[in-house]
Amino acid sequence: MRVLTLGATGFLSGAVVREAAARGHEVVGLSRTPGDLPAGVRAVHADRDDVDSLRTALVDVPRPDAVVDTCGYSVAGALAAAEVLGDVPAYAYVSSVSAYRDWPPGPVRDESDPTFGPDADVGEYGPMKAESERVLRAALDDRVLLARAGLIIGPGDRTRRLTSWIHRFATEERVAVPEHDVPVAFVDVRDLAGWLLDMVERGVGGPVTATGPAGMTTFHGMLEACRAAVAAEGGDPAEAVPVPEAALLEAGVEPWRDLPFWLPDDVARTAWDVATGRARELGLPSRPVEESVADAWRWVLRTGFEHPPLDERLHPERLLTRS
Repeated sequence: MRVLTLGATGFLSGAVVREAAARGHEVVGLSRTPGDLPAGVRAVHADRDDVDSLRTALVDVPRPDAVVDTCGYSVAGALAAAEVLGDVPAYAYVSSVSAYRDWPPGPVRDESDPTFGPDADVGEYGPMKAESERVLRAALDDRVLLARAGLIIGPGDRTRRLTSWIHRFATEERVAVPEHDVPVAFVDVRDLAGWLLDMVERGVGGPVTATGPAGMTTFHGMLEACRAAVAAEGGDPAEAVPVPEAALLEAGVEPWRDLPFWLPDDVARTAWDVATGRARELGLPSRPVEESVADAWRWVLRTGFEHPPLDERLHPERLLTRS
């Protein structure tokens, strides 16, 4: 089939392009700027938020059988795609669990939970995703899959969330970690990319909360996977030093930013409680976190992807002195 990807050289978009090419599809990858693409993939360039730019870039591209849209970061982009590509037989839009109005703290019980309404500020990420969903659904109806993705991990991840944890264990002697353990969930970029293609191949539409099953691992289990990844590549992983939540908050440690994926207990209890029953029914895979972490670290080592030095205030000695 003819597959057009909106986004072609990024983390998820690159995985989609590679998988589509490996399946033998005729692939066109649209991006703002040039980048490396697999052999046989046609590259086109446009500002996908600008309807004229998008239409011009696709003027001599045969009508696709399916679109996989991984780079929707504005309502303008959804409007442009709806106008130019609203007649395609199958469209997968990568939305986010952030589209749910009450998450965080959640929980998310199923896809019928309310998303942000049209009066919400689309300058914010969650409302923007919810409004983009409405725009695309108005144009494509049940031909559009709304994949409300959770936390995506794996090789190629440049967000410095997961990889910053691995880097800390690889370069420090002791690493401060949250004392309290909670269930967490992730989706591997390769699993999500392949599943998105499965869905457009099958013509599946509607909203799907697309992440790993709740409780697939725990926060401490993820950290142990980071330590194991360092050891597997010949490193001597740092000791994990549990720090009470009160000490972290008193020291001004910012949840999620300073300690990626960490949320205070009162939020974490429900924020990680995200039901994925429909995703499981539709075959979204969930590979072991240990595999995703190990492959992410090998990618870091192979590419030389850099991380800044650890902020001094995050060293366990400083944090525990305050408690």
